[in-house]
Amino acid sequence: MDLRDILLKIKNNETDIDAAESFIRGMGYVPVSDIAKIDTCRTNRTGIMEAILAEGKEPEDVVKIAQAHVTACGRVLITRLNEINVKLLEDAFSPEEVEWGKYKRTVVVHNGTPAPKTGGVVAIISAGTADIAVAEEARIVASEMGCETISIYDVGVAGFHRLVGEMLKLQEHKPDSIVVAAGREGTLPTVVSGLVDVPVIGVPVSTGYGAGAKGEAALLSMLQSCSVLSVVNIDAGFVAGAFAARIANNTAKARSGKN
Repeated sequence: MDLRDILLKIKNNETDIDAAESFIRGMGYVPVSDIAKIDTCRTNRTGIMEAILAEGKEPEDVVKIAQAHVTACGRVLITRLNEINVKLLEDAFSPEEVEWGKYKRTVVVHNGTPAPKTGGVVAIISAGTADIAVAEEARIVASEMGCETISIYDVGVAGFHRLVGEMLKLQEHKPDSIVVAAGREGTLPTVVSGLVDVPVIGVPVSTGYGAGAKGEAALLSMLQSCSVLSVVNIDAGFVAGAFAARIANNTAKARSGKN
C-alpha cells in the first residue's frame, strides 16, 4: 500500500487516523533482523524501486531480505546472483514466485503482485552474447519500473549488418530510450546514438582481454563518443536500466498529458 492508497482510504472513511498514522510511520523502512533496513518508500520518493544486491552478502541473508521485501512490497529484484544464491532462492520460493533473467544472474521474486505498467518503452541492445548478462540486468530493471522492453542481442560492430537487420524492430516499437551494453572497444553505443533520435545510455561491459581489459577500453571509448550519449559505470546494468526507465516513464507521462 502506498501513500496515495492510505489517503484515499481516509477520504473514503475506510480507515481511521490512528491506523493511517501507523501505516505511514511504517513506510520509512522495514528492518530485517540486524542486517538490513528495506527502503520501502524508495519507489514513491524517487521512481526507482529498491533492489537487493546479492554480491557481498551472505546467501542466507539474501533470502531473509527477499522474504521481508516481498511481504512489505509484493515484489523484489535481486541482482548479481551466484550459484549458491540461486539454489537457496529456489528452495525458499516456489517456481510461480520467481522470474529468472537469462543465466540466472538476476531474478524477480513476488507474491503474485504484478509489476506496474507505465506506457514507457525501453530498448536493450547488446554488442555480443558475452554482454547479455549485463544487458538483462538493465532490461529487468526497466521492466520492473513499468516499461515495455525490446531486446536486441549480439549485434556488435564486428558484424554491423546484424544491427541494420534489427533497425526495423526499433522503428516498430518506437522506444523512448535505449540501453546499449558493449565490451571490448565499446563502439556500439556510439553507432546506435548516431542512428536514432532518442536518448542512448552506454554500458561498458568487463568483457575482452589484453590492453584495456575489464571494460576500461569500452568505458573510455564511450566517454570519448562523437555522438551524444550518456555513459554509466562498468557493468552497471541496474543504473542504466533505471535511468532509461526514468526517461521512458517521464516521456509516457507527457504523452498521456499527466503531470
